[in-house]
Amino acid sequence: MSAASRAPQRSTTRTRSRRAALLTAGAAAAALTLSACGSGGTSGGGGDTNFIMGQDGIATVKKGERAEAPDLSGKTIAGKQLDVASYKGKVVVLNVWGSWCAPCRAEAPNFEKVYQDLKGKGVQFVGINTRDTSVNNALAFEKQQGVTYPSLYDPTGKLMLRFKKGTLNPQAIPSTLVLDRDGKIAARSLAALSEDKLRSMITPVLAEK
Repeated sequence: MSAASRAPQRSTTRTRSRRAALLTAGAAAAALTLSACGSGGTSGGGGDTNFIMGQDGIATVKKGERAEAPDLSGKTIAGKQLDVASYKGKVVVLNVWGSWCAPCRAEAPNFEKVYQDLKGKGVQFVGINTRDTSVNNALAFEKQQGVTYPSLYDPTGKLMLRFKKGTLNPQAIPSTLVLDRDGKIAARSLAALSEDKLRSMITPVLAEK
């Protein structure tokens, strides 16, 4: 075979190799997108917050070593005024979400189910909707997913940045925090949650006296 005839074959082989590499990279990116909409991993951004990471990816803090949740007040996506501090005395589940986030859509039915089960037992759910440029998108999401608990509207992430360094990674969406009855952060997850994992976050805090 002549050198001239081998050249097109080498070119074709290189093209196929490049395409295969691009497909592999695309698949990896898609997998990351499905696991979390925002970067964040397991780190909360540094700082000594006394979190102990469990094998299930849920971090907890012992009673007496917990940080206070910051001021979380403002308008909900429905246009009503809400202050999370008004729920002191209850266990509060905070869920950071966006209508554009596929894992948020996957976990939303789990949150609504657990909310309906526990709202009569001293548990309040509150969403923090972020990076949605219009409340209409957020409202459509809640209607589609059947979510009935309120969500603060935080399009630019200002509320998330109020958390002490290490308490919550503002790049991790979805993420969930459980506040104890004193308004202190007892548990944290920086990934989408199944119904069982969500219950496992809440149950120990709810059992505290």
